Amino acid sequence: MVFFNNNLRSLQKQYWRKLKRCSRFVYLFIFQYNLSIKMLNAKIGKVGKVLVCGMKNVGKTALIEQLVYGNVNTETELHPTIEDIYVASVDTGRGGARETLRIYDTAGLQGEQAAQLPRHYLQFPDAFVLVYDPTDPRSLDMLADIKTDIDKHKEKKEVPVIVLANVRARSKKDTPPTTPIPVESVMDRANNWCQRERIKHYTVNVMERPSLYEPFTVLCARLHPPQTKSTFPQLRQVMQNRQKSEV
Repeated sequence: MVFFNNNLRSLQKQYWRKLKRCSRFVYLFIFQYNLSIKMLNAKIGKVGKVLVCGMKNVGKTALIEQLVYGNVNTETELHPTIEDIYVASVDTGRGGARETLRIYDTAGLQGEQAAQLPRHYLQFPDAFVLVYDPTDPRSLDMLADIKTDIDKHKEKKEVPVIVLANVRARSKKDTPPTTPIPVESVMDRANNWCQRERIKHYTVNVMERPSLYEPFTVLCARLHPPQTKSTFPQLRQVMQNRQKSEV
């Protein structure tokens, strides 16, 4: 009888050990499930697709690399781009979730060819960034053709466009412009053109990262305007109650 009781106690201990292990497993599963639900319900900012384009050798790739990673200096060697995609998390200063920009880097257009972007580049972007080099007036002339193509294919929807004058320091490997024109003259012409087209014109320096923040922050804020509050208090109360019930 004593032997039986000892066996019973031993079985009980084994049972409780297994139950504890099972409970820990169930707890871990519930914890992971709740964590996944919280991650799914977390505020995730919208993703805006931005296409960066312009003439070859105006510093488009260096500009994006500096904006996203901050790793560009005068010794940085960048190879010609075919196509690349960057992702930037932007704080627009409005609080809440950070907005995300998916930035598409494109191959530079040749100066002697017609400035036409491939058709698929004109369909998917939510915004365009046009880059030119103030020391080369041909790069500014090319932007007018690009803007014309954008207007033709935007399909009646508002597509923000900004222009960046990249006053970078030219490297020794860069080919100097054949007809040098004062930079001030080129930028004055760019400002006048942007005013006529009603687009924002920014002067940036790829070697100075802070100069890149304002254009892309403002662009991101235009892509993701704040939601307007409802003027109906009953509807606002219903929405608040629904949000609380989902939490």
